[in-house]
Amino acid sequence: MTMGAALPHDSAPLHVTGQARYVDDVPLPAGSLHLAFGLSSCAHGRITSLDLAPVRAAPGVVAVLSADDFPDMPDLSPSVHDEPLLATGTVHYVGQPIFLVVAETHLQARKAARLAKVTYQDLPALLTVEAALAANSRFEQGPILWTRGDIGAMAQAHAVVEGEIEIGGQEHFYLEGQIAAAIPQEDGMHILSSTQHPTEIQHKVAHALHLPMAAVRVEMRRMGGGFGGKESQGNALAVACALAAHATGRPCKMRYDRDDDMVITGKRHDLKIRYRAGADAEGRLIAVDFTHLIRCGWSQDLSLAVADRAMLHADNCYWIPNIRIESHRLKTNTQSATAYRGFGGPQGIVGIERVIDHLAHALRLDPVEVMRRNLYAPMGCPPQTTPYGMEVEDSITDKILDRLIQTSDYHARKAAIADFNAASPVLKRGIAVTPVKFGISFTLTWLNQAGALVHVYQDGSVHLNHGGTEMGQGLNQKVAQVTAQVFGLDAGRIKITAADTGKVPNTSATAASSGSDLNGKAAEAAAITIRDRIAAFIAEKHQVKPGTVRFRDGMVLVGGEAYDFARVVNWAYQARVSLSSTGFYATPKITWDRVRGQGRPFLYFAYGAAVTEVVIDTLTGENRILRTDILHDTGTSLNPAIDIGQIEGAYVQGAGWLTTEELVWDGKGRLMTHAPSTYKIPAVSDRPVIFNVDLWSAPNREDTVGKSKAVGEPPFNLGISALMALSHAVSACGPAYPALNAPATAERVLMAVNRVRDV
Repeated sequence: MTMGAALPHDSAPLHVTGQARYVDDVPLPAGSLHLAFGLSSCAHGRITSLDLAPVRAAPGVVAVLSADDFPDMPDLSPSVHDEPLLATGTVHYVGQPIFLVVAETHLQARKAARLAKVTYQDLPALLTVEAALAANSRFEQGPILWTRGDIGAMAQAHAVVEGEIEIGGQEHFYLEGQIAAAIPQEDGMHILSSTQHPTEIQHKVAHALHLPMAAVRVEMRRMGGGFGGKESQGNALAVACALAAHATGRPCKMRYDRDDDMVITGKRHDLKIRYRAGADAEGRLIAVDFTHLIRCGWSQDLSLAVADRAMLHADNCYWIPNIRIESHRLKTNTQSATAYRGFGGPQGIVGIERVIDHLAHALRLDPVEVMRRNLYAPMGCPPQTTPYGMEVEDSITDKILDRLIQTSDYHARKAAIADFNAASPVLKRGIAVTPVKFGISFTLTWLNQAGALVHVYQDGSVHLNHGGTEMGQGLNQKVAQVTAQVFGLDAGRIKITAADTGKVPNTSATAASSGSDLNGKAAEAAAITIRDRIAAFIAEKHQVKPGTVRFRDGMVLVGGEAYDFARVVNWAYQARVSLSSTGFYATPKITWDRVRGQGRPFLYFAYGAAVTEVVIDTLTGENRILRTDILHDTGTSLNPAIDIGQIEGAYVQGAGWLTTEELVWDGKGRLMTHAPSTYKIPAVSDRPVIFNVDLWSAPNREDTVGKSKAVGEPPFNLGISALMALSHAVSACGPAYPALNAPATAERVLMAVNRVRDV
């Protein structure tokens, strides 16, 4: 079976030999120009003077463009048109582009961009959620409020906990930085862009050039990582290149160096969650009250949808009879926060997992027992509903937890850790379990669609193009396997081509973990159309019903005969049978009213759980992950090898977010952690010493491609178990609840140790 086979990534040999071609590797025509932005050094202020004469006089400079050169400033926003390409009189964060340099080389453009003389009239800068809340600086008129039941039921609780947790943002740190190129054509503009959303780039470039979208072609072969950071943040580079190419008639390319990339682009949304929760003596939740204070940055970008998803995941795996969720989407003078793997869901899950952990500590119960007593009713029982009214029909958290607790030897290890901590005055160990229930679909309903194009050539070779983008996650290989399965071929016989708006139009972003679900179904539909045409043709020749024709192992089986696939295809071609088809898929069952906070925003949920063991040094706060055991729900996996790689990478990235990846701004709004030297992503040595990953492979109950489940974002949330394990280790130092903030850096762990000891 091609579908379900553990095949390597289609570009793996190219990746490891350095031959994989990215945008910066594509040779451009002679005479190509290079671009760089001049950036604001002020968090909020009016530009009182802008002297660009030194920039224009710099070596190699061909043109310098500022707001004065655009009668209508092009907009970059994916939402409400509040993000001009260049600042128009007022700057809103440190790093905002003010002018654009066009030069003969990349280095000349960068050097020239630093020569401008800019003066500002400083305006009050809002840098924190508290400052924005006090100033009522927000992106909606007031907070969004979702409720179920009566929060007053908390008065009946045996135990009530309350607190606040800070959850930091996260830099995407894709290996390939933001980059784009524009090549003028006689009929429009050809764009090469490292983007998760080619159609968004197409739309923005067309708008900026006053062209129809049909005159702009966007091509994307592969990205060196995206993680959500290339969903909207690439718009600036593509639009700048297109404008410069249009003005000069020469191809133009722009790439950010790492420091500029980190200073200019948005991050994961950081936030504060204030909570109050009550439970009975056995730990069953009675009521939970959440307040989300979300720092969105200077423009709206995708913040409303991100904040919505944080609310949508505020329950995680737990039935909460009475709940109140209040969300403040706050506007600040910092980088515009944007999409990041999980899209707000992880932040919401951290909030409820903190509540479970805090209640377990207050009740002196094992957090696993508190989890089990609050899980949604398992699949097969009458379904319970989420706070937003969706029935949870597919809950398997109980089964996943039961197996993982057994295979990880959780209870025996926790007892051994207690003995270790009692005898160890300096080093303390901790262990924690975190489950996840993650909704799969775009919450913006119309994005749940995809197209594909399949050609079968007369020699039997197959060409595949779909609307998804390959960013290292193995999407192309999975979709190729789906297509190969339809034709009964080896996946290697499917030629995968670059995402191209000239082949598949109106694509959605490759995001929301929906790449395989959407594009796999679309490609399958296209392939089935062609296969059925071939089957009808060969069946008629053999005077049998088309439904009896089989495609298997490179052969076509019909009427007791077996023919090579290529031979049958050539016959069909000669008989003038169409061997090309588009395919389309729209996710069913989705209904969502975001204003009311009610409906079914997801087709299904993906589940999983992780057990993480850590050790901390109570003298320094330094810590290490010793072991992680994961059991994750992939449905019937399209490719177990790729899925395991996704799960491992997602866990490490999630754990990094909550332990080492600290973003720091100074009092003037300058990002201080803007390079690998100051921002610590996990290294190879930070992965768990023992790392066990297993797949829960029961078929998806929904009609997804191959009965599989999405695996891009859900396992990211399993990294939360590292934060909870650190909390458990700190709790061995004293009676008080550790109340760890995230990221739980060595400094924060040490402060928590001292805090619980001082009680």
